[in-house]
Amino acid sequence: MDRRPVSRSIAHVGLALTIAFGVLAGWAGYWQVFRSPDLSNAADNPAVIAAARNVVRGRILDRDGKVLATTKRDANGDPYRVYPERSVSAVIGYSSRQFGTAGLERSYAAQLIGVSDPDPIRNLLKKFEANPSDPQTLTLSLSLALQKAAVKGLGADKGAVVMLDPRTGEVLVLASTPTFDASAIANPATEDQGFAAVKDAASQPLLNRATQGRYVPGSVFKIVTATAALGSGAIDASTTFPNQAKAEQDGLLVDGFRIREHPGVPARTLDLAHATEVSSNIFFALAGLKTGGGALAEYAAKLGFSGDVGFDLPVAASQVTNGSGKQPGGFVDDVELANASYGQAETFVTPFQMALVAATVANGGELMQPHLVTALSGRSGTRTVSPSPLRRVISEGAAAAINAAMVRAVEGTLGRQFTPGAAVPGITTAGKSGTAELGGSGEPHSWFIGFAPANDPQIAIAVLVERGGRGAQRAVPLAGSLLKMYFDTVAK
Repeated sequence: MDRRPVSRSIAHVGLALTIAFGVLAGWAGYWQVFRSPDLSNAADNPAVIAAARNVVRGRILDRDGKVLATTKRDANGDPYRVYPERSVSAVIGYSSRQFGTAGLERSYAAQLIGVSDPDPIRNLLKKFEANPSDPQTLTLSLSLALQKAAVKGLGADKGAVVMLDPRTGEVLVLASTPTFDASAIANPATEDQGFAAVKDAASQPLLNRATQGRYVPGSVFKIVTATAALGSGAIDASTTFPNQAKAEQDGLLVDGFRIREHPGVPARTLDLAHATEVSSNIFFALAGLKTGGGALAEYAAKLGFSGDVGFDLPVAASQVTNGSGKQPGGFVDDVELANASYGQAETFVTPFQMALVAATVANGGELMQPHLVTALSGRSGTRTVSPSPLRRVISEGAAAAINAAMVRAVEGTLGRQFTPGAAVPGITTAGKSGTAELGGSGEPHSWFIGFAPANDPQIAIAVLVERGGRGAQRAVPLAGSLLKMYFDTVAK
């Protein structure tokens, strides 16, 4: 019998144990150091939950230092949150002892309580400090004045407004209606009634329609189609379709399905700028077919349709199709692709996503990382959040062509008929209205996306009014008034 020396077996066992302990130590180090911020920042982290009961959370301020969230103490001396401005309820959310957290109160729970540090080493050493809590004050890019104006403009309608700086990604407005009373949910004396009043409400006030509401986009989606068509090289700004003029009169027949034009579109051949100005369904259906479903889905993903854009709040994924088909991009057939190309079929988007589309065109084809929080301040100092490019979606030349087309849609002779009130006096404004037909009875969704000044964009906007009628009825004039307010107040 072959007997191995005992010493050799012991050496092998020792080596195996050394490797095993090395792996365990490395894995523990990875989670405790490099992934420590992720674990510490999680809203369901037991340390965060425990600290939340006693720690006075940091304040939340708008861009001008106006208080959006602060803390008081009840008769027992326990802290609870107070929210002075109802217009930001969908953004700030709430922090309740019984019902947990939502909005930024959830996303930044660890920072507001002060149990997290962006530096992994300092974050690890915090656990050994006598008073490890360092509540952070959040300063947002949000403009309370613009936010309140957006909520007031939406009025009793369900809808959303998103405004952001295309150059930096800073979000100035993230409005959703109806709003809710976050203070009633946060106050221990009223939290039961406060939460009961909204949790099952038919109007769904707890739904952040700006980031979580998904809607048929209608004609505002034509800017996505233009982005994909130009970006992929399927068309250029001067491309025309010879069969379009006849199709304007008789409708475009796609595999037996007839696509018809809406009233007011001239029966003549159009290029990109003129087709955008008059919002030609047939031009964009033909452009989408030439681009192909694969490229349309690809460029939509570049614009952020996956929902994964690293924003401060969760963003629902938008879609160009439900992906059930076997054609490129997941389309069922050319009929679906053609209809999706002008914003119908299985296309659903969030207002936040369409604001990113407008901002990308405004910023010369480059999508910036969108963000709300611009600074976190505590006793350990202040950390600022700098603008960061997310990705280049299309070339500057392609973006310039879409920019020019969107200017015609607002400032052109025919375009003004579809977008009355969108143009800011004295400032060249670019935009696209949308009327999202829903089928059956009821008013369509009213849409507008745009930016200004067109030659040096500073602000981009998306407005959605549920069942608000044609784009010109609700979304367009509201967008125009908010853009004007931005240049009259914030931009000065």
